[in-house]
Amino acid sequence: MTTSYESQNCTLARALELIGERWTLLIIRDAFYGVQRFNQFRDHLDIPRAMLVERLATLVDNGVLDRRADPDHAARYLYQLTPLGIDLWPALHALLAWGAQVAGPNQLRFVHVRCGHEIDSRGHCQTCGVMPPPTDIATEPRAKARGSARTDSVALALRERHTLLEPLNADE
Repeated sequence: MTTSYESQNCTLARALELIGERWTLLIIRDAFYGVQRFNQFRDHLDIPRAMLVERLATLVDNGVLDRRADPDHAARYLYQLTPLGIDLWPALHALLAWGAQVAGPNQLRFVHVRCGHEIDSRGHCQTCGVMPPPTDIATEPRAKARGSARTDSVALALRERHTLLEPLNADE
């Protein structure tokens, strides 16, 4: 069995070459949540260090994430979604909505910042009649999700309303 889709003449196959590896979409999801630091990704995802290094490098090399020096920590970097990475939001939201259908509701609700109403499974705000960009969407914990057993800094920060793409104020 082959380990790549290189021979496939299909844009979906080529996209999967970049974002279809285990952990990659979870890294991208966390980047939308505002995770920027290596240690935050590692702790929140429970991902092996070497795997995270590899996935972040691939995402940076392919223009999905930008890596820049962390002004608060020498020899460390911050990772942020590029416009190409931000373009993944509709696909990521669709996968989150599909996952909710087959595995139960997500612990976070996605709400339109302007009106406060939850966006639907297609990413639309039914109240405003628009498909808001990620910068106009906030996460809020669902009522029964507030007692999550996760205690990493990202999980704790996500227990409060937070606008997508804004850096999390999560201690390392």
